[in-house]
Amino acid sequence: MHTSINDAGMLTEPGDGLAAHWRERDLAVLWHPCTQMREHPDTMPLVPIERGEGPWLIGRDGRRYLDAISSWWTNLFGHSHPHIAQAISRQAHTLEHVILAGCSHAPAVELAERLLALAPREPGRAPLTKVFYADNGSAGVEVALKMAFHWFRNRGEARRTKFVALEGGYHGETLGALAVGDIPLYRRVYAPLLAEALFAPSPDAFARTGDETAADCARRAADGLATLLERHAGEVCALILEPRVQCAGGMRMHDPLYLRLARELCDRHGVFLIADEIAVGFGRTGTMFACEQASAGPHGAMGIQPDLLCLSKGLTGGALPLAAVLTTQSIYDGFLDESRERAFLHSHSYTGNPLACAAALATLELFERDDVIARNLARAARMGESSLPLAGLPHVAEVRQAGMIVAFELTQGGDRRTPFPATARVGLRAYRAALARGVLLRPLGDVLYWMPPYCLDEAALQVLADVTRTAITEATSA
Repeated sequence: MHTSINDAGMLTEPGDGLAAHWRERDLAVLWHPCTQMREHPDTMPLVPIERGEGPWLIGRDGRRYLDAISSWWTNLFGHSHPHIAQAISRQAHTLEHVILAGCSHAPAVELAERLLALAPREPGRAPLTKVFYADNGSAGVEVALKMAFHWFRNRGEARRTKFVALEGGYHGETLGALAVGDIPLYRRVYAPLLAEALFAPSPDAFARTGDETAADCARRAADGLATLLERHAGEVCALILEPRVQCAGGMRMHDPLYLRLARELCDRHGVFLIADEIAVGFGRTGTMFACEQASAGPHGAMGIQPDLLCLSKGLTGGALPLAAVLTTQSIYDGFLDESRERAFLHSHSYTGNPLACAAALATLELFERDDVIARNLARAARMGESSLPLAGLPHVAEVRQAGMIVAFELTQGGDRRTPFPATARVGLRAYRAALARGVLLRPLGDVLYWMPPYCLDEAALQVLADVTRTAITEATSA
């Protein structure tokens, strides 16, 4: 059945009345996230979804859409996965929720035990031993920022009030998380409300010049970080970064060497390292956690261990909202006191929700049962092979990959230094072209990317590659 987008921005085909009616009801009452609502319905097609099966979303009108972005990077094993759904159902018949202040329940305890057992470990460094739950990624980042600041305050180090983040980074939309983000589109309007942060150069390998390698970019960025930390010695409480991929910043990827250098600089200056693995954790970049890919350290082991590790999105397989912040015994002990003011009183009503914890436990069971990391390595290799032909398209400046993430940088004539003018809206045109052909892509500016569920099979991958090629060609030829 042929699908197209009409002049009003609607997906159309014979018998479209049901979906059109639903769009009218939606726009009468809903305010959608990350959307200029003026663009509905004329510019941005609104897609009413009825259900999901594996990597596919099925609309109310029966159309199928390949979820190439895992529904905002959350879905790991496909929609409506029976193992996760059954775990939620069982838990709902036992305990749906209970206050976690003063109470406890098995799913929260068992999940914390499992996460700490899986967490990155670095020889010679005290392991992560405590878990604090939150509701979503932004809330998890708020927890980590407040913990870092408060810990130093409890020690009497009142000057340590600043955070260092990376240029081009993104950590969420709440005010604390937004303060350590560096994407003007999200940050600029709220700047008067935000705490001051310091921004270090990004190790983004796309910014390489001349004969530079990705490792050269990492070293250059680390030198900039070193200078910043020296200039603000004794003032910084934490560095926050997204290991390996700055996702919302355009799927900017960096050499894992940077993680090792950043870890060493944090140690040298007595600064906590916060790893925001909300988007890149749980197998997205080829290892369970991206921190595991850092180059060998002084003990010869691969990987680094952060002082605070933020997890969300794929934590529940995309089924329910949940975040977890893993930290060390030393940080935990820094809040133990007779004074409640020295306690960490941060809270959310749904902290450690049993249903979400049950979904997360089921997700971790799937990792163990199905040898997901090994399977992802093979699947990522096929994704890389399928993406290679697209690198030869006239307006593709770069195709880059980190595990199960593949990104396509679109520029004029493929020149890395000549982006399309913002008014051309190339990314939007590509989105519409792909959606009309049954693939859900959501570009970051003029960067298209694949971040599909791990159940993507060969047939679906071929559809994804073919439609992406067509979408790029259509979007860049206008």
